[in-house]
Amino acid sequence: MNNTTYSAKKGEVESKWYIIDAADKPLGRVATEAAKLLRGKHKPTFTPNIDTGDHVIIINCKDTVLTGNKLNQKMYRHHSGYIGGMKEVPASVMLDKNPGKAMMLAVKGMLPHNSLGRQQLKKLRVYAGSEHENQAQKPEIWEVK
Repeated sequence: MNNTTYSAKKGEVESKWYIIDAADKPLGRVATEAAKLLRGKHKPTFTPNIDTGDHVIIINCKDTVLTGNKLNQKMYRHHSGYIGGMKEVPASVMLDKNPGKAMMLAVKGMLPHNSLGRQQLKKLRVYAGSEHENQAQKPEIWEVK
């Protein structure tokens, strides 16, 4: 009986392409599925310290929804670095003007906050509409529950 735990090596990881349709789905649900795919947690070869994830394309971000009263109450905050430089953007404005950024920030918060997370985030492509330029990679459709 072999009692060794499998650990993926950097060169032997195979990555696929998945496409997620965010139309009429909650932003957080789509973001968690994307983060799971980017990390590779859906694979039996998942290794926490190696990028075993797949490439993810998220389309129709402009049609995603926020549940509850988040559309009015949720704020996106960032700081310029200067005194009094806190900027606040309501979720309703963010989803109107830049829905891709809202989705990108949601997924980014669910990935590790280190160099591995930054490497995994580079595999994410976000589009506001239904058109994307990654047809050559033959992405498979991933259904969000």
